[in-house]
Amino acid sequence: MRGANAALGAAGLAAFLVLAEAVPRLGLVEEEHFPPASRVADALGTEFADGAFWTALGDTLTGWALGLAIAAGAGIVAGVVLSVVPYLREATASTIEFLRPIPSVALIPLAVLLYGTGLRSVLLLVVYASFWQVLIQVLYGVQDVDPVAEETARSYGLGTWARIRYVLWPTALPYVMTGVRLAAAVALILAVTAELVIGAPGLGARIAVAQTSQAVPEMYALIVVAGLLGLLINVGARSVERRALAWHQSVRGEVAV
Repeated sequence: MRGANAALGAAGLAAFLVLAEAVPRLGLVEEEHFPPASRVADALGTEFADGAFWTALGDTLTGWALGLAIAAGAGIVAGVVLSVVPYLREATASTIEFLRPIPSVALIPLAVLLYGTGLRSVLLLVVYASFWQVLIQVLYGVQDVDPVAEETARSYGLGTWARIRYVLWPTALPYVMTGVRLAAAVALILAVTAELVIGAPGLGARIAVAQTSQAVPEMYALIVVAGLLGLLINVGARSVERRALAWHQSVRGEVAV
């Protein structure tokens, strides 16, 4: 089944590349705006041979990884605390619902004002956007805890930390992994966006430079790299999720299929 899916995915990718090559060659779009796939591939090879490209890639991955780690840790801790401390969830519900819909890009002027165009500005935007993905999933996961299991743990004299470890955490973990996987994708989007808009070092800044200098094939090559990064991050997150939840029914059913 997986082999068939992989073959279909490869066929779809091949068809897309053929289409991307043919459309500009046939004059359906102007090559200066949408170069053929072969020219983009050549530009991609040139980028790989440039040391500055790898430096920019490292800057992007640094902002992504640090921001995701901070957001995931803060989201998990905050979600558990809000859920186990009496009345704290109700007291903060309206604040969360007010802050969560604010687009992270709206904070770009604030980030630049506070931290300029350095890594800290990128981290501010990445952490803000990713934090909510994790926090909301943790809150949902805690709400899914079986009340009977919770009361049974209390009746056996388990303390707060023991109940979190043996009752709350196993129930919430699938939600946590979903939140981290979503946050990983959001973190990459915000890292590249911050670099693109405010000029922080990274792939986004190189894309902006390529666009302003009319280096269109190089611009598309860098966009392809960003897309490949997103694909690899998603595949990696799913792999970690399957390993962490190997005991869970959903993953065991997926493996069986």
